[in-house]
Amino acid sequence: MNLTGRPKIFTWHIHGSYLFYLSLGNYDIYIPVKNEKAEGYYGRGETFPFGDNVHEVPADAVKDYDFDCILFQTNTNYLTDQYEILTEKQRELPKIYLEHDPPRQHPTDTMHIIDDKDILLVHVTHFNRLMWDNNNTPTKVIEHGVTTPEIPYSGELAKGIVVINNLPSRGRLLGLDIFLEIRKYIPLDLVGMGTGELGLGEVLHPQLPGFISKYRFFFNPIRYTSHGLAVCEAMMLGIPVIGMATTEMPTVINNDVNGYIHTDISKLIEKMKALLNDKQAAVNMGIEGRKTALERYNIKRFVKDWEQTFQQVIETYLYRISSYEA
Repeated sequence: MNLTGRPKIFTWHIHGSYLFYLSLGNYDIYIPVKNEKAEGYYGRGETFPFGDNVHEVPADAVKDYDFDCILFQTNTNYLTDQYEILTEKQRELPKIYLEHDPPRQHPTDTMHIIDDKDILLVHVTHFNRLMWDNNNTPTKVIEHGVTTPEIPYSGELAKGIVVINNLPSRGRLLGLDIFLEIRKYIPLDLVGMGTGELGLGEVLHPQLPGFISKYRFFFNPIRYTSHGLAVCEAMMLGIPVIGMATTEMPTVINNDVNGYIHTDISKLIEKMKALLNDKQAAVNMGIEGRKTALERYNIKRFVKDWEQTFQQVIETYLYRISSYEA
């Protein structure tokens, strides 16, 4: 274990955009890679401009490295991957489980897979932590952080933009039916991986701000997932956000001030029509949304939270080990 200098964090490449924002902190991240590019083993890839602190490690060579902390992000990471590529000694290192989503099996009665007082369970929203049964595991919330794009919002296209990967196959959970219903009345474009005939296809993350900045508003039809990074990024860009009044959204959006949310689809359609007919109202709403994003999703706050969390977990582990030895 590295007791001085930058912490060495081992994790898997699960959510590319989250990993990119995470990598902006003062630590080194090591990710395994396999030739077949299986989930979690993609390596750096070519989509995100990762810095020199993100290191690829051949999966069969992970055992030869010294790390300071293991960061799990999926059940597979925890139940399978760690036993396949980490040594017994590495598996004794400080551990964090980063939970990206709310519970799926049952919204209130699902027990998290982690039940270990020596592992820190990090949630990305307070809603998620509230809904999970976290067992006896210590928890913490680190809300999203996103960078501030230099591209200005123009809103010149009298359309709404939806950014969701694989919406056709993910169905009601992601609001496929809501998207299809509203599109009968409002011009909406869809971008993302696996959009099929419903959308325009994938727009790579570095090009996304410039692409969506021309749309009048950003629409998030998702019923029940975590608070999307795409929503945070849209707010940071100054695009007015319209969405469902579910999960974390009611704590973020103040209606007719920094966005608009509702559980009545007809109300959403009314607001969309109003923004299409009044560009200045969209501009004003977007400005307020950006203020919210700058305060709540500041990338400096985000990486500071993670730097402190890694430090605290490592220091707690070292104290526990020293106590055992004493």
